[in-house]
Amino acid sequence: MDSILSQEEINALLSGIENGTIPTNNTVSLTPEEEDAIGEISNISMGTAATTLSTIVNKKVIITTPKVEYSTWNDIEGIFDEPGVTIDIMFKEGLSGNNLLLLKERDVRIITDLMMGGTGTDVDDVELTELHMSAISEAMNQMMGAASTAMSSMLERKIDISPPTTIPITDSSSVAEESSMAFLKDTFVKVSFKLVIEGLIDSQLMQMYPMDFAKELFRTFSELSEADAAPKEAPKEEPKKEQAPQPEPQPQPQPQPVPQPMQQVPGMDMQQYMMGNMQQGMPPNMMYQMPAMQMPPNGMYQQPGFVQQNINVAPAQFAAFNQAVNPALQTENIDLIMDVPLEVTVELGRTTRSIHEILEFKPGTIVELNKLAGEPVDVLVNGKFVAKGEVVVIDECFGIRITEITK
Repeated sequence: MDSILSQEEINALLSGIENGTIPTNNTVSLTPEEEDAIGEISNISMGTAATTLSTIVNKKVIITTPKVEYSTWNDIEGIFDEPGVTIDIMFKEGLSGNNLLLLKERDVRIITDLMMGGTGTDVDDVELTELHMSAISEAMNQMMGAASTAMSSMLERKIDISPPTTIPITDSSSVAEESSMAFLKDTFVKVSFKLVIEGLIDSQLMQMYPMDFAKELFRTFSELSEADAAPKEAPKEEPKKEQAPQPEPQPQPQPQPVPQPMQQVPGMDMQQYMMGNMQQGMPPNMMYQMPAMQMPPNGMYQQPGFVQQNINVAPAQFAAFNQAVNPALQTENIDLIMDVPLEVTVELGRTTRSIHEILEFKPGTIVELNKLAGEPVDVLVNGKFVAKGEVVVIDECFGIRITEITK
């Protein structure tokens, strides 16, 4: 009974027969749902990678909808009639495993030539060097970095990759030598894309997954889909407590304003004071309750307690703006920062070179600077030009003799 296949395994076998490929390991296969999930993830990630590659080579790049199927290395060799280059991408966070990108060698020569400022033509006779391998690794690093960002948004988890490793493939023996390619000896998942770079490349880009890594991608994708499809419970409303009726506030009687007697001011005679109180409606008993008035010598009535004071007014005095400040008073402020270290840089000269020229650097290359022989060198403090000097040798070490201080 243990040898009887499950319904999912039977469906996977039938799907493989319809596609023209049959898994060599019947106990490890993908269901149609798993294939659809792998295709959706690859479509989103490689779509983002195409945009990144377009920016790198400054050409329009199109990567078409992927095709997911089972494959073996013998099938790959039948499709690739020329040597190829594999790029090993290892996931170090968010996912566990690796996958391989496979490019034709001619496509690699065109892409790297565009990256180094070339036109991408006349590359058939160019031999791949370490410089080409380093350039294509950098391109794939940026492409798969953008793809990891897209996968992080899709799977709602942080996904990070290690720097890709580029390996040239010449025959089957070179595949067997690499431990990261051990899964190619058995059936694996192949995702094929059509790669088009305007007027230069019309080829295939293949992405190869180990079977267990493909299943892990599907589990992560399905868990996320189930979480999104689950109905969310609406928050329960707490029953409102009935509040006891509050007694209505009773109107409070407003106090009536009490008329105040009119204040006596200097210069007001008795008749004016009496008429002012009568106009305010003062009762007679309050109107005549006036404080005793004192008659000053000038004939004006005055309220008791009123004392006339003499106030001295003088113009304000301000310090002149043109007075010099003693510099000795400011030395205590500079002492606070005397121990702060500053970076002193001596600049021999500068020049400008293109990326194409920089990539051609090798031991023995001479780079011409913008300074003449014997011309003073620049002294910079924290990146700011402060002085000029000449180079000297002190105990087998270089030094600078300051010749000019800039203001």
